[in-house]
Amino acid sequence: MTAGAVLPQELIRRKRDGGELQPREIDFLVRGIADGSVSDAQVGAFAMAVVLKGMTRDERVALTTAMMRSGEVLDWTEAGLPGPALDKHSTGGVGDKVSLILAPVIAACGGAVPMISGRGLGHTGGTLDKLESIPGYVATPDLDRLRAVVTDAGCAIVGQTARLAPADRRLYAIRDATGTVESLPLIVASILSKKLAAGLDALVMDVKVGSGAFMEEPGAARELASAIVETARGSALPCRALVTDMDRVLGRTAGNALEIHEAIDVLTGADADPRLVEVTLALCRELLALGGLDADPAEALRSGAAADRFARMVAALGGPSDLVEAPDRHLPRVEATAAALPARDGIVTAIDVRRIGLVVVALGGGRRHEAEGVDHAVGVSEVAAPGERVGIDDRPLAVVHARDPNAAQRGAAALREAFTIGDAPPPDVPVVRERLAGPP
Repeated sequence: MTAGAVLPQELIRRKRDGGELQPREIDFLVRGIADGSVSDAQVGAFAMAVVLKGMTRDERVALTTAMMRSGEVLDWTEAGLPGPALDKHSTGGVGDKVSLILAPVIAACGGAVPMISGRGLGHTGGTLDKLESIPGYVATPDLDRLRAVVTDAGCAIVGQTARLAPADRRLYAIRDATGTVESLPLIVASILSKKLAAGLDALVMDVKVGSGAFMEEPGAARELASAIVETARGSALPCRALVTDMDRVLGRTAGNALEIHEAIDVLTGADADPRLVEVTLALCRELLALGGLDADPAEALRSGAAADRFARMVAALGGPSDLVEAPDRHLPRVEATAAALPARDGIVTAIDVRRIGLVVVALGGGRRHEAEGVDHAVGVSEVAAPGERVGIDDRPLAVVHARDPNAAQRGAAALREAFTIGDAPPPDVPVVRERLAGPP
């Protein structure tokens, strides 16, 4: 070891004890995360130290920048995109299928969406896992194919390649396995390193709050939204954030293939949960305004233009060309189902949405550790919402889709514990709780 060499464990110890790391020290750790010279145990210990002690604004900016620079940074200036490079990111929720609808809507409105998405973390589903329920869909194309798909279809929802923010790719997986998901600095750095590496012109954030979100309290969600907007703008990326409700499942399904089907139903007009459409269009409007595009996202949805963009994206990335027309022909399904019936007739007054997400994980639809596979066919559908009447005979809380009847019954029993039933509807909560635009 050369004189003056930095030891990862010394930096971890200092952060554990509440000290501040310098940008060059953070850069050293991030390089080690990317090239493997910092071990899994050290990465997990560093993440836990950040969870316990936090980071200053300068540390957060340094971590984000170092993770962005750990790999290739895309440049779209010569790609011939149909419009500005725009993207949206959600902090995660149960049944959150907004990206599947928003990306083709923005493409139909003249934007270009190179969306780098992640896999499921904790009790929340991942957009990438959902898309991989589509037969043949290449979720991690090479960068040349990514550029071609965005240029042609107007959008591409893909995962991180080894060349884009590789430090974040490794840290993301270790966070899920070590109980360090809920950390503001790590969430900010993870989100923005990928988005900055994608070469965006603007970003809109969907920060979830409620029992199904990582941020259960409004104050924490507001703090995260402000930190993301501040850090993004400090990196010359125009950004706005909406704080949105996650005290109910977003839409009526949770589970990979089930959510793809619901998103297709929204795109085609076959069926659409009003709150899902409302939050999607609100985010679209913010993003189109940031990109300087004067277009109506509701019309893009109504006209079928967004559905066409989704179909083109799926086909260009290896999926069936007729997925939008015939989703039942291609999406995986399970035969075992069970209705989760309430203990009594009444009205849904509250939902522990996190518990619903954990039921999906227990069915196999999510991961308990980063190396675990995902069953794309399982999940829950027809999920009741607060204020809706349920009954012991024919109005279930939800329907469980499982690999075998026993698993379906276990899931239904667990789901009953997630719902509170009363006699009067609870106060209505708007789906968009707050908007943060930041300084001009």
